[in-house]
Amino acid sequence: MSIQSFFEPVADFLWQKKYPENSFFKQIHWYGEEFPDLKGIQIALIGLKETRGEKESRSMDRAAIEIREKLYSLKRGIGSYRVADLGDLIPGEKLEDSYERIQKVGDFLMKKQILPIYFGGSHDLDYGQYLSYEKMKKLVSLLTVDAKFDMEEEGPLSQKHTQEIILHQPNFLFSYAHIAYQSYLVDPSLVNVIEKLYFDHLRLGLVRKEFKEIEPIIRNADLLSFDLAAIQSSDAPGVPEANPFGLTAEEACQICWFAGMNEKLSSFGVYGYEPYFDDSQNKTAMVAAVMLWYFIEGFYSRKDSLSFKSSDYIKYTVSLDAEPNSLVFYKSKRSGKWWMEIPQNDPDRFDRGTMTIPCSYGDYQTAQKGEIPERWINAQIKLL
Repeated sequence: MSIQSFFEPVADFLWQKKYPENSFFKQIHWYGEEFPDLKGIQIALIGLKETRGEKESRSMDRAAIEIREKLYSLKRGIGSYRVADLGDLIPGEKLEDSYERIQKVGDFLMKKQILPIYFGGSHDLDYGQYLSYEKMKKLVSLLTVDAKFDMEEEGPLSQKHTQEIILHQPNFLFSYAHIAYQSYLVDPSLVNVIEKLYFDHLRLGLVRKEFKEIEPIIRNADLLSFDLAAIQSSDAPGVPEANPFGLTAEEACQICWFAGMNEKLSSFGVYGYEPYFDDSQNKTAMVAAVMLWYFIEGFYSRKDSLSFKSSDYIKYTVSLDAEPNSLVFYKSKRSGKWWMEIPQNDPDRFDRGTMTIPCSYGDYQTAQKGEIPERWINAQIKLL
């Protein structure tokens, strides 16, 4: 299978510009006159122009070009980049065809151990990102960063795509987590639904209060979907529903750094940029570009093998007075991160290797006090 037919080249004016040797652009391959050779590539940049999932779009089809222009001009980082910009995905005849194209491209790349990064387009395109995992015959965990729960019954697909993901059949969603939502934008009944499904959720205030505690949630994700509407309008005015409250640009970049460092994460998407609403300097495009830059830097800073029986990890067993009789934790010697084992009653049902989930040092401390961490309990419930 060749995926070149799904793409159009990067805009001429971008790759014909003169960039300094230490620029991001000079470190990557790109689709200009020829489609990049994917041999040895680890990350693929994919611009999205599809906007039909949004109620109204005035310029979202230009989002990828504006973000790419900012990204190319950034300085190279510390990583030995093996990155290719595949250009812009050509929208399908119908919106559903665009989802299918994202699904096929994502499936193709991930089978080659290439991590796709999607940017531009409306937030509902993460549905195609999610569908890319359907043929992998394993359960996956999705993390969304957004100011709202896009689970409305009415309205455009950009306002109900999360519901489409959760209800999709066949179901291969193991867990869903949502961070940085704002309570005054979310119907309490939706929060109740999320809780009844034992999905994780952290509103903006809790993210701010215990920012380091979101790292294990991010580390549990197989795919991440980031709506720029989660960022405060003073930092990111270029979204259709810009809000004066939200994450700072620095916090958004920190989340992307955590995500990049997640050895388990295999696709990443940044959605929702509308150049029409941006300021004269295209500030939001710059924020999105730096987010992508930090994700890539995080990727090239990955340290952990996730082989918990290797000498890279220290195993801790905590004895308890009640069931379970003990809890098993692992600490990485390389990164200092923590994981804990979750017993599986039906290992054939969950093709996930050993069921070892990310946790925090705080979870280990809770177990030492004789208490079962909430994260362990929630994971057990999901396995029922």
